[in-house]
Amino acid sequence: MNIGYARVSTTKQDLARQMDALAAAGIEPQHIYVDKKSGATTNRPGLQEAMRHARAGDVIVVHTLDRFGRTVRDTLNLVHELKERGIGIRTLADPLAIDTTAPDSSMAQLAFVMLALFAEMERTYSAERVAHARAVATANGRRTGRPSVVDPDKLEHAAMLRDKGASIREITEKTGLKRTTLYRHLPPRSPAPDSSRMNGILGE
Repeated sequence: MNIGYARVSTTKQDLARQMDALAAAGIEPQHIYVDKKSGATTNRPGLQEAMRHARAGDVIVVHTLDRFGRTVRDTLNLVHELKERGIGIRTLADPLAIDTTAPDSSMAQLAFVMLALFAEMERTYSAERVAHARAVATANGRRTGRPSVVDPDKLEHAAMLRDKGASIREITEKTGLKRTTLYRHLPPRSPAPDSSRMNGILGE
C-alpha cells in the first residue's frame, strides 16, 4: 500500500500542490498524513502517524525529499529505520528519482544522498541569509522582528502614570500592557530638574 505524506513549514502555506500530486499518484485521501510544521522540528505528528500505520511492503510517498527529513543525517536515519521494517520511500517531483524499493540501484541510492544533501545545504544558506539581513538591519539602527502593534495611546498613558510615581504593577493593571512591553517600549523617564538650578531661578 502507498501512504502519502505532505508538509508545509507554516499554517499559512498551502498543501494543495502536494495533495494534488499525491492524489494523482493514486493515494487515497484517508491514507495521506500532513504536518504544518518546520522540518527543523522533531515534533511532526503527521509523519509519526504515517510511520506508525506503515507495514512491511508499504511505500511512503512524498512530493519531494525535503518534505520528509530535517537534515541529511535525519533523513538517512528515517530511511534506514523504514528499510529495517521493509518499508520504502518514493518521491514524485525531485529532479532525480528517489525510490528506495529498488535498493540494488546504485543511481537511486546516489540520487537519494545528493538530494538530501542539497536540501540541508539550502536550509543552511537560507538561515545564513536571514541572519546576515538581521545583522545589517541592526547595524543600521533598524528594529528587526515583528513590527510593534502596541497602542500609542496606552504607552502615553503608561508614561504619564510612571511620571506620577505609579509602580509597574499599577501601570500594567491600568493599561493592560505587559511588563515586557513596558520595558521595551516605554520612553525613558524625563530627567528630574536640577534643584540647585531651580532655586537659583526662583531666587531671581
